[in-house]
Amino acid sequence: MKIFNNPNIIAKGWYIACPSKDIPKGRVKSLTLCGQKIVIFRTANGQLHALDAYCPHLGTDLGIGKVEGNFIRCYFHHWAFDGEGTCQDIPCQKEIPAKAKLQAYSTDEKYGFIWVYPDAKAPEGVVEFDELKGKTLMAMFDKPFERGCHHHICMMNGIDAQHLQTVHKLNIDMKLSLQANARGDIIDFTLNGEFPNTTPRERLARQILGNYYEYTMRYAHGCIGLLTIMKKVKFVAPLHMIYAYTLIDKGTRIQPIYIAEKRKGILGAFKTKILLLLTKAAYYFLRDEDGMIYDNINYNPNALLSIDEPLVKYMHYVDQLQPSIWSKESPETRFPHH
Repeated sequence: MKIFNNPNIIAKGWYIACPSKDIPKGRVKSLTLCGQKIVIFRTANGQLHALDAYCPHLGTDLGIGKVEGNFIRCYFHHWAFDGEGTCQDIPCQKEIPAKAKLQAYSTDEKYGFIWVYPDAKAPEGVVEFDELKGKTLMAMFDKPFERGCHHHICMMNGIDAQHLQTVHKLNIDMKLSLQANARGDIIDFTLNGEFPNTTPRERLARQILGNYYEYTMRYAHGCIGLLTIMKKVKFVAPLHMIYAYTLIDKGTRIQPIYIAEKRKGILGAFKTKILLLLTKAAYYFLRDEDGMIYDNINYNPNALLSIDEPLVKYMHYVDQLQPSIWSKESPETRFPHH
C-alpha cells in the first residue's frame, strides 16, 4: 500500500481551499491545505492564483501582503510576484535574483468553491457528473465535518455493499461494474441490484422506487467522490452529491456539496430546491450511522471476502495515482502497510 491510507503521500488532484466568496477581487488569503501553506489571491481583473505562501526572500507570509493589479506584493520588503510565482519587482534594486520565484498551483472555481491542484498545470478541471455537463447548476453545501481516519478509508463507504445490508438494512444483492478514464485517475463504480420483496419496508421501496436500485460513485484522484443515487427509479430524479476530502492532522475534513440542474421559472426553481433538499436528507440518513464507524477504526484488511471486491478495486486504483510535490516522502520510497 504505497499511497493508499498513507498520510505522507498527497496524490495529484483537486482539493477545496475555501468558498469562492471568501476571495473577491483584490483580496488575498493564506491557508494550510493538506499540510502545505499556500496563498490565494484574486487580481483586479478577476483572475485567481495560488502560490506557495512564504516569500523566497525572508519567508514572510504573503497572506498579510496586498494585491496590486495582477501582482501580490509582500508586506515586508514589497517584492511583487505574478500569478506564475515569478518576482516582477524589487523596490530597492532593478536586478531580480533567479531564486526569486515561488511554486504556482493550478486553480479552478466550481460548485461555489475555490479548488487547488498541487502542480502548476492540471490535466483538466474539477471533475463533473456526466449527465450534468454543460447544464446550469445549483449547488448547496453543509458545513464541513471531520473524521478520525485517512480519507481513503471513509471514501470507500459508498461502495461497501456489505455495510448497506448490515448497517443500513438495505438487503440488496449488488452487482459491480467499473469504468475508468484513460489516465486512470477517475473511476466509476456502478452497483445495481433487485430489491427483495420479503419485508414491508422492502415492498414499500419497490412501490416507490421500482424493482431495481442503481447508484454510481465516481472517484477522482482519490480525494473527491461524486455520488449519484436514485438512478432509473420511478418517481424521483437522480440525486447528486459531492464529497470533497482534505487530509488534516488528525484525520480528514469532508465537505458535502449537493448538486442539481437549475430549472427555469418559479416552478422549476421550486423543483430544484426540492431535489437539493432530498439529496441532503438522503445524505443525513446515512451520515451519522457511518460516523460511528470511521471515527473508531484501525483499518487492517486481512480477511477480505468476495463481496469486498469493490474495496479491493478501490485500493488498487488509489495505489496507481501520482504523488504530488506536497508529499512528505519521495514517490520511490516504500511504505509499510497501515
